[in-house]
Amino acid sequence: MASKDFYKINAVREKFAGRFGVIVAMSGSAIGLGNMWRFPYMVGQNGGAAFILLYVVMLLLISLPVFITEYMLGRRSRSNSFRAFGKLSGKKVWNFAGILCILTSFCMMSFYCVVGGWTVKYMLESFTLNMAQGADFSIRFNEFISSPVSPIAYTAIFLVLNAVIICAGVRKGIERFSKIMMLVLFAIIILVTVRSLALPGSVDGLKFLFKPDFSKIDSSVMMSALGQSFFSISIGGGAILTYGSYVRDSENIVSSSAVVVGLDTLFAIFAGMAIFPAIFAIANMNGTIPEIEAGPGLVFITLPYIFQKMPLGGIISVLFFFNLLMAAVTSSISQMEEFVAFLLEECKLKRVTATIIASTVYVICGTVCSLSFGVLSDVSILGNSIFDFMDKLTSNVMLTCGGLFIVLFASWILKKEDFIDELSNHGSLGIPLWLLNVLFILVRFVAPVGIIAIFLSNIL
Repeated sequence: MASKDFYKINAVREKFAGRFGVIVAMSGSAIGLGNMWRFPYMVGQNGGAAFILLYVVMLLLISLPVFITEYMLGRRSRSNSFRAFGKLSGKKVWNFAGILCILTSFCMMSFYCVVGGWTVKYMLESFTLNMAQGADFSIRFNEFISSPVSPIAYTAIFLVLNAVIICAGVRKGIERFSKIMMLVLFAIIILVTVRSLALPGSVDGLKFLFKPDFSKIDSSVMMSALGQSFFSISIGGGAILTYGSYVRDSENIVSSSAVVVGLDTLFAIFAGMAIFPAIFAIANMNGTIPEIEAGPGLVFITLPYIFQKMPLGGIISVLFFFNLLMAAVTSSISQMEEFVAFLLEECKLKRVTATIIASTVYVICGTVCSLSFGVLSDVSILGNSIFDFMDKLTSNVMLTCGGLFIVLFASWILKKEDFIDELSNHGSLGIPLWLLNVLFILVRFVAPVGIIAIFLSNIL
């Protein structure tokens, strides 16, 4: 059983002000860099609309139930991710699952803040139009990330942006920022999409994205859809659990989770419509074959070139990289808040102090990851650079293990009555019992199989 001291700490925890704040904060956590540079590419390469249909099926069967479960554990425990499992089970041995969540968030931020620093650099350059100077964007990007000073400075700036928001607290910081930025994110991505679709030849980009090709759907593509649906909505690392612990008892977890997952998918589709029609349009103008890729190469090499070539490209560049930066920040503050919540409640620190400590630790770890492109490029961990190792360790192992422990705990350790009681708000919501039973079955039997499949696919 939890001690009286725990409940004393728990009693003063902040809460989100209302439903809209919950939805935008969790949507911000889910919408990140992967929505901009990975999902659209996977859609185009793996069957277009056929892949989207498969992706939605995987969301409904596996990833959404996991999201709901992590959210539910956070609200029911009213605790940071480290203590949540032990509190709900009454057994300290389950604290290991919380420790894994904290470590996952820590490792993820170690490299994510570096990429966040890159977005700061390119956003500032798009304002000054410096990206229009020089034709070889690949050389410029590689020179930048291999520098021993510049990317670290931008990483620090990115973390300062996070720290300012976190220091203001849950309601005045995270919720207020998310309310503004989520509206801005969608407004900008729609504007960029409209401009991209107005270019001659953009229809080829839409065909690349949405033309259904069911012949491409095989076991490999199914695993890609499952893996993307899992990683896209920020589950398995404890960030949603932490945000869930700030949610009021009256909130409908099931419906708000569905809205968050829907917004995440919608944003990713808009991102694809903003990016690939422009790439195809410029390629058609130049008489070249479009360069189709995913990851940093797409947004930091290909797109700056595209913006340089397209009419009003300078304005579009500013809007796009500002959007990219805000998407990175809304995701990273959820990871930082998880660590800060741990320091607040377990170390009895003030929020400002905990934020400074977390930011300092992330600057140090981010520096090491950043230097893996330069002075530490010869350092290898299991055949990977430090940056790539942290990325693969988090994505391939820690997030999947965290997600597995979450669903196993919620469906086998937590009582079924408690599971249904929390999701129905003690029976006050009127959610059909059959729906809650189906959800419990998905969490208990289907989700673990899916997560194990993702893990094995990543490892093999």
